[in-house]
Amino acid sequence: MISVDQLTVEFGGFQLFNNVSFLINPKDRIGLVGKNGAGKSTLLKVFMKIQAPSKGTVTIPSDISMGYLPQNMVIKDQRNVFDEAREAFSEVLQLDENIKKINTQLNDRIDYESKEYLKLIHNLSDASDRYQLLGGGSINADIEQTLLGLGFKTTDFKRQTSEFSGGWRMRIELAKILLQMPKVLLLDEPTNHLDIEAIQWFEDFLKDYPGAVVLISHDRAFLDNITKRTVEISLGKINDYNVAYSKYEILRNERREQQLAAYQNQKKLIDETEDFIERFRYKASKAVQVQSRVKQLEKIDRIEVDELDKATLNIKFPPAPRSGDLAVRTKDLTKNYGDLTVFNDIEMTLTRGEKIAFVGRNGEGKSTLSRIIIGDLDYSGELKIGHNVSIGYFAQNQDELLDENKTVFQTIDDIAVGDVRLKIRDILGAFLFSGEDIDKKVKILSGGERSRLAMAKLLLKPYNLLVLDEPTNHLDMRSKDVLKKALKDFGGTLILVSHDREFLDDLVEKVYEFRDKKIREHIGGIYNFLRKRKLENLKEIERKEKQVSINKGKKTSDSKQSYLERKEFEKQIRKVENVVKESESKIEILELEMEKISTILSDPEKMNKDLSLFSKYEDLKKNLEVEMETWEKLTEEVEELKQQRN
Repeated sequence: MISVDQLTVEFGGFQLFNNVSFLINPKDRIGLVGKNGAGKSTLLKVFMKIQAPSKGTVTIPSDISMGYLPQNMVIKDQRNVFDEAREAFSEVLQLDENIKKINTQLNDRIDYESKEYLKLIHNLSDASDRYQLLGGGSINADIEQTLLGLGFKTTDFKRQTSEFSGGWRMRIELAKILLQMPKVLLLDEPTNHLDIEAIQWFEDFLKDYPGAVVLISHDRAFLDNITKRTVEISLGKINDYNVAYSKYEILRNERREQQLAAYQNQKKLIDETEDFIERFRYKASKAVQVQSRVKQLEKIDRIEVDELDKATLNIKFPPAPRSGDLAVRTKDLTKNYGDLTVFNDIEMTLTRGEKIAFVGRNGEGKSTLSRIIIGDLDYSGELKIGHNVSIGYFAQNQDELLDENKTVFQTIDDIAVGDVRLKIRDILGAFLFSGEDIDKKVKILSGGERSRLAMAKLLLKPYNLLVLDEPTNHLDMRSKDVLKKALKDFGGTLILVSHDREFLDDLVEKVYEFRDKKIREHIGGIYNFLRKRKLENLKEIERKEKQVSINKGKKTSDSKQSYLERKEFEKQIRKVENVVKESESKIEILELEMEKISTILSDPEKMNKDLSLFSKYEDLKKNLEVEMETWEKLTEEVEELKQQRN
């Protein structure tokens, strides 16, 4: 469908791609990966003809439509949300106007046998067929469904786009792209401005999408749930893996080990050959052999080992000073902005050492409550901060709050006190600022560099309560893994606002959901919460279906909605059933492995050759127990869903 042939892209003598060739096929689900600066975003721009290649070609057939969502874009504010989304159907709307004009002309004519009249009839037929083919009859329903899925409320539809933040306006642009249903979707960090619920809807949308999808993302869970192919950009070349991201990581490491072994063997051969040439270069009796070795060297295709970006954060939060048992408590806490109520009568108790997550749709008050806790906003009701609690805060827009005219070093130096001042360079080095980097002005830093600098400020003082609002924005996967480990090792209390499921997994033990101006406490990790939440959504759908059957006054629109909801319900059952099958396969594999080891352990002679078998057997046993528990929960979930359906 899209053919990349011998593509080369150069910037000022630096070669970003070198003779790259690969294909994008219909219905491909491709994750485009590589270290920062490898050229991922540039490749998408080449596809969109925003960036011209230095050499080579990108062939895209004329009938292949492309939808492109860049990381940043200029957005015009001229309409309300619904009307802006309707712009996605410009061709359909134009067809509708043409059909109306032709019908008007036909009504005014009586020359039924003339060529002009027959031509109008023909044009009307063509326009009507095209209108139906493009889904002209369901435009409003499609727009509503997409906007609601991306987190908008029906009350938002008539609001001007200028009233929304940049993140929400990016959602409108994403909605327009999805509504156009292009044959290829090119998405550059599409989840940056989405909350967990919107991401889940977006995942379901992309799984059933009829076209090809090429996406860049630092969200591991999102990549694993969507992609089936991973294209890595490394050393200016393309490495193509026909697997999702997590499996790609394993295969990439195996591939690099093989490359390294081959490289070392080749290097040994080259060194021996060069040594021979050097020793016998001036001996006439060895001239033939020397020339033969020189030619041999020239023919060798030198093996390159994939570059390994070893630059990584080195975060370790200072030991948390001991506080009282109570960290934070709220009672009847309410926040209003004029006539707008963000939330009311919030009750929450957070004890020392707890690690919790704030989740929910954007605009429900997660960041607002965070700012109230740190003392940045006023409120009504009660808020108690525990004895000896010191709070460190990372704002969602922390990178924007930095003084752009200061250098990296000045940013830290101006707020550091005491002995910490002697460690500023070490702290900056831990966040990948070294050498001349510390003299850079903040205004020339990338988004990721600004986020790292803002995070470095948290190491200047020992805190026992960290409130972090979207700390992983702009961080690559390696940096997120390091930050996650540092937070797991942190001995204090943690409040995390995040939409990154993989980051929250195994980090928080309690989830507070913000919804309908209230918060609800969920004991357990993020995936446990998401399973419960999806089940609640399905129950809500069932209740709506019953209501639709009672209310017969709106048959057309309601029957369509009922059908869509039943379809969604059935899809959820199939998804859980597929996960059950995967779990059963894992159980079968674990049982087979245990059976093999058990057979070996029953033979003393074989057992003595590998004493590690006992620990392997125990590990398999533990994994089997965990998987059996997962299987039981999933099976119960399927049964419950089927009962609700019946």
